[in-house]
Amino acid sequence: MVRTFIILRQQQQQHCRGLLCFSTSPSYNVQTCIATLQSCAHNANLSKGKELHTHLLKNAFFGSPLAITSLINMYSKCTLINHSLRVFNYPTHLDKNVFAYNALIAGFVANALPQRGFALFKQMRHLGVVPDKFSFPCVIRACGDIMEDLEVRKIHGLLFKFGLESDVFVGSALVITYLKFGTVEDAHEVFEALPVRDVVLWNAMVNGYAQIGRFEEALVVFRRMEREGVIPCRYTVTGVLSIFSMTGDFDSGRAVHGFVTKRGYESSVVVSNALIDMYGKCKCVGDALSVFEVMVERDIFSWNSIISVLEHCGDHYGTLRLFDRMQVKGIRPDLVTITTVIPACTHLAALRHGREIHRYMVVNGLGKEESHNDFDYILLNNALMDMYAKCGNVRDACTVFDNMREKDVASWNIMITGYAMHGYGDEALDIFGRMCEAEMVPNEISFVGLLSACSHAGMVKEGLGFLSEMESKYGVSPSIEHYTCVIDMLCRAGRLMEAYDLVVRMPFKADPVGWRSLLAACRVHKNKDLAEIAGSKVIELEPGHCGNYVLMSNVYGDVGRYEEVSEVRHTMKQHNVKKRPGCSWIELVNGVHVFITADRTHPHTHSIYAGLNSLTVVLQEHGYAPFL
Repeated sequence: MVRTFIILRQQQQQHCRGLLCFSTSPSYNVQTCIATLQSCAHNANLSKGKELHTHLLKNAFFGSPLAITSLINMYSKCTLINHSLRVFNYPTHLDKNVFAYNALIAGFVANALPQRGFALFKQMRHLGVVPDKFSFPCVIRACGDIMEDLEVRKIHGLLFKFGLESDVFVGSALVITYLKFGTVEDAHEVFEALPVRDVVLWNAMVNGYAQIGRFEEALVVFRRMEREGVIPCRYTVTGVLSIFSMTGDFDSGRAVHGFVTKRGYESSVVVSNALIDMYGKCKCVGDALSVFEVMVERDIFSWNSIISVLEHCGDHYGTLRLFDRMQVKGIRPDLVTITTVIPACTHLAALRHGREIHRYMVVNGLGKEESHNDFDYILLNNALMDMYAKCGNVRDACTVFDNMREKDVASWNIMITGYAMHGYGDEALDIFGRMCEAEMVPNEISFVGLLSACSHAGMVKEGLGFLSEMESKYGVSPSIEHYTCVIDMLCRAGRLMEAYDLVVRMPFKADPVGWRSLLAACRVHKNKDLAEIAGSKVIELEPGHCGNYVLMSNVYGDVGRYEEVSEVRHTMKQHNVKKRPGCSWIELVNGVHVFITADRTHPHTHSIYAGLNSLTVVLQEHGYAPFL
C-alpha cells in the first residue's frame, strides 16, 4: 500500500536545491545516483546499488536525506534489511526525518518483520517525528500482520488528529486490516465514509473479502464496482480470479479471461499467472498451458504455477519436461518448484531426476534446516525420503532421514513404509521401535506400513500381534486398511482359510482389495473352490474392474477348465469390461520415456523394435520362447 516512489518523488522536490550543491559532475551528481538507486531497488540490482553506495560515501554525498532514503529502500528491496538499518543508523545521519523512517518501516514490513516496523513507528513518535500519510499504511499493515487489533483502532483514532481519515491509501490499509481481523462492519464503515473511492480502495475490499474466504461478498463488491463505473485494473482481476480458482467456477473465470483480453491485461505477468492458476484449479490443463505458452515474459511464479497444474492433474511426465525446460531457459528453481517436482519423480520412479534435484538442493543450500522454517524443512526432506524409497533406493532415504535434526510422524512413517515395500521387515520394525522411543505417537499410517512390512517379510506372528495390540497398547483403532494388510499377509503365507475367516468376521464389510488378495492367493495355491467364492464376491463389489476377471480367468486356465475361461471372457464383453493395456517407462539421460503395449508412437520406434527383435533371437537360440 505504501508507494515508496511517491515518497521519494515528494522528498526529491523538497530537497532539489540541496541536491545541486552536492553535485561535482553532471554525470555523477546526487540526482543521478538517486535515480539509479531507485532503478536498482525496482530491479533488485544489489551489485550496482552497492557500487552507488560506495560512490556516495567517497564523494561526500551521504549527507543528502534523499540519498539515505534511497539507499534504505534499495537494500530493503534487495532483502538486506540489516544493511538498511545500518544506513539509517549511520553516524552522520543525525537528521532522521519522516522519509527515512517511512522507508525503513516499509522495509521491515516488506521483509516479514512487522514487529520491528511497529516498534520503529513507536520510536519515531516518541522522538517527536510527525508521521505523514505515507507512514500510516505500512504501520497499519504491520499491526495486521502481528494481529494487533487494539493498536489498529488506536491508529485509526490518531488519523483524525492528523486529518488523514479521508486519505484513500490509508483507508485502503484500514479496510484490508479490518477484514483480516474479521471485523467486516468496521471495514465497511471505513469504505463508505471515504469521499473518494479509487480502484485501489475497491481492490482492498474485493481482495480483503477473498482472503478471509467470503467469496460472495467479494463478488458483490466487484459487481458494485462495475456498476459505479470504476474500471477494474490488473490487481482487481487477479483478486477476482483467485476467487474463481477457489470456487472452481470455470465459466466466470473464462468470462474474466475475455475481459482481460479486451482490456489488454494479458501482457501482465501477474494476470497471466492468475489465469494459469484458475484454469489449473478448474482442471483445464489445456487452457492453462495455452496461457503459459503465449506469455512474452515469465517469472518464477509463472513456471511454478504451470508445473503445479500439471503435477496436480497427474501429468508427472509433463511436470518433468517443463522442469527441464525451465532450467534450459535459465530460471533457477526455488523451494516451491522443488517440492512440486519431487513427487513427479516419485510417481515415475525417475531416480536420476530425483538425484539431480537433491544435488541442486545441496549446492544451493535449499536442504539446510536454517534455510527454512521447521515445517518447510521437514516437508522437503520427507518428499526426498519418499522419492528415494519409492525409487528403490532405501539407503539414500535412510541417509536423508538420519541427517534430519527435526522429524515429524510422517518422517518415521515414510521410512517404515519404504522398508516395508522392499521386504525389509526387521528394519521396518526397528524404525517403529525407535519411533516409540523418540516419544513419537504412531498413527493409522504407521500401522499400515508396519503390517505391510510383516506381510512382505512373512512375519505372520508379529503382524497378528500388532493387529491385536493396536488399540489396547497404542490407542489406534484398526481400520479396513489394517485388516486388508493382515489378509494379504495370511494369503502370502499360504494360510488361505485363516485369511478367509478374517475377511468374513472382521468388523467391516470387506472391500474388493481384500477379496482380490484372497483370489490371487487361491490361484498361486490352486484352491479353485475358494477362488470361486472370492471371485464372485470381488466381481459383485467391483464389476467394472478388469483385474477381477483376469484373475478368475487365470485360475480356471491353470486347472485346465477352459470352458469357464471362455465364460469369464464372455461376461467381460457383456459388461463392456476391457483389459487395460500394460504401461511401463524407463528413465534415460534425455528424460523419461513412457510406453504402452504394442506402442509404436515413439519417435525411435524402429530402433527400439530392432533391438527387441535381436534380443528375441538370442533368447530363442538359448531355448527360450518369449511371449510377444
